[in-house]
Amino acid sequence: TFVGRLTKEMEKEVGFNLDIVQAASHDTASAVVSVPAEEKDFLYISSGTWSLMGVEREEADYSEESRIHNFTNEGGYEYRYRYLKNIMGLWMQQSVKKEYENKYSYNELWEMAEKSGFGVTIDANDERLLAPESMIQTIQELCKEKGEKIPETPGEVVNVIAHSLAECYKKTAEEIEALTGKKYPVLHIVGGGSQADYLCRLTAKATGKKVLAGPMEGTAVGNLVVQMIRDKSYRNIHEARKAVGESFEVKKYLPE
Repeated sequence: TFVGRLTKEMEKEVGFNLDIVQAASHDTASAVVSVPAEEKDFLYISSGTWSLMGVEREEADYSEESRIHNFTNEGGYEYRYRYLKNIMGLWMQQSVKKEYENKYSYNELWEMAEKSGFGVTIDANDERLLAPESMIQTIQELCKEKGEKIPETPGEVVNVIAHSLAECYKKTAEEIEALTGKKYPVLHIVGGGSQADYLCRLTAKATGKKVLAGPMEGTAVGNLVVQMIRDKSYRNIHEARKAVGESFEVKKYLPE
């Protein structure tokens, strides 16, 4: 939506004038615009501190089944509905990294997780993971409750996080397909989590879907795309999404 132009005072301050366009103004709404999808129907995860996983729909779904499974209908570009679920996301890894006094980078933690070969899962959406005093201790307690091995090393703890998120993505994809009556062969991951190579591979394996990861700066790209559509650089969102796929690195992961 065209909002207006700069005031005379602001124009004098910055040295030029310009059109001001209201983009998809929620960060996830802009991130979903950046999905480089060529297919009409696709799954997406806006992956960062939280994982927002869902599909685009033309009509909202207010069914009791959707409520029970904790799906929401949020606004998107061109009055699309972002039918999605909020999943815990990389908040768990961020908390663990902080508990280890930032001795390890995110990439180092993923590498140690893969090498550990631990393979235990917990419920990634357990409410106790939202704001625990100790994320490490809470993960260990949840493993103990399931009768699983207890992770001790940084690699083992992050391995639990990675496998638990991948398993949660699989379950959510199955729920979406059951609730929409559609099959989605492709899963797009945008945002910072698209750089987590180990997690992307686990996600492809768990869901059995082709995973396309990128762009990393999904929210910024989506915001820019909407402005470019308004400027007639692209005719529509489908043309713009194709350009995103050609302009940014998008990694492909196939189920093993």
